[in-house]
Amino acid sequence: MWVGWIEFDLRLGDVHSLKEKRAIVRPIVNELRRRFSVSAAETDSLDLYRRAGIGGSLVSIDRAHVVEVLDAVERWMAERPEVEILQAHRHLASSADDEDDQAELPFA
Repeated sequence: MWVGWIEFDLRLGDVHSLKEKRAIVRPIVNELRRRFSVSAAETDSLDLYRRAGIGGSLVSIDRAHVVEVLDAVERWMAERPEVEILQAHRHLASSADDEDDQAELPFA
């Protein structure tokens, strides 16, 4: 079994309140869930209105599928005009006990 997850540190555009932030972040999280069938949530900077942390994860029997989905999520997020990606981190892990099966994937 392979588990992959991606975390984004985002700067939001012209936002002046937490209510405006929610109006941007909530649709992004919902679209990640719908479009890519990943578990997604706002994960960081909850009290800052111009920053957001969003994470997504998935599980698959196939490593290539996990990498393909994470690549697609990253491309989709980069195309969002309402956010600027400050950092993105992705990780890939296998359920195997051998440490050689675990790898950290760089941000592309």
